[in-house]
Amino acid sequence: MRVGLQVSSFTWDGAPETTGATWRRIARDADDAGLASLWVMDHFFQIPVIGPPELDMLEAYTTLAHAAAVTRRIELGTLVTGVTYRHPGILLKTVTTLDVLSGGRAWLGIGAAWSEEEHQGLGVPYPPTRERFRLLEDTLRLARQMFADDDSAFDGEVLHLDRPLNHPRPVRRPPIMVGGGGEKRTLRLVAQYADACNLFDTGLGPDGIPRKLQVLRAHCEDVGRDYDEIGKSVLTRLTLGVSGREAPDGSLEHSVDQAVDRLGRLGDAGIDHVILGMANDTSPAAYALIAEVLRQLDQP
Repeated sequence: MRVGLQVSSFTWDGAPETTGATWRRIARDADDAGLASLWVMDHFFQIPVIGPPELDMLEAYTTLAHAAAVTRRIELGTLVTGVTYRHPGILLKTVTTLDVLSGGRAWLGIGAAWSEEEHQGLGVPYPPTRERFRLLEDTLRLARQMFADDDSAFDGEVLHLDRPLNHPRPVRRPPIMVGGGGEKRTLRLVAQYADACNLFDTGLGPDGIPRKLQVLRAHCEDVGRDYDEIGKSVLTRLTLGVSGREAPDGSLEHSVDQAVDRLGRLGDAGIDHVILGMANDTSPAAYALIAEVLRQLDQP
């Protein structure tokens, strides 16, 4: 099993003067602990489940590029970019640049977008759901073309590019992760175009993940895709600690043994990549516990 970290809050002590130093430390600690991946949300305002919109929120790709410069091996991506936020051709150029500068460690995490408040606040067009999904499918098709160094004209349902030139080409073709568990459209797009899906553990319950993956399997059968070649990831809240007390987000701290058990159950449900959201992600002590979790997961 691969284990990653998502950082979703940047309202840190001493910010904004200390924000850069804090972020660099998180990135290095995650890399040194052996985590497989590091993710940030692609939002411009903080989202309601975490706090009010006025809380600090960094632009995602600038933040990931900064992390790339201070890490060696950890993979980097957004969880996930709303397809409406940037013109798709520019988005794919941005992800390619991150891949080149990181030595082949970038992911394209993408979804249909949902936060109408930040679209309206920043003047970004927010088309109806059906139009956003048409744009998402075009972007997924375009990604495969641009990452493959094909600059021939692209004609999709809504996107038309005369010459989608993408030089330098990626060091590694960035894997494509589609976020969301919508059974009719989102998981079908995963089956058609993506290298991985990302589900949200919260609210699914013990039977929810296998059911979602069964829907994905059915879509794969419909489109002639090998289900086993698609990565299955989940985002889950899990704060590691030794006291068992309440974490800052209201959840209870997990011991190493509890965390290993929980990740094992997610693996049994069909997940191969767990992305943690930790309330104490600024604490250096948390990464020593993560390293021990990873050591135990690697044991036969």
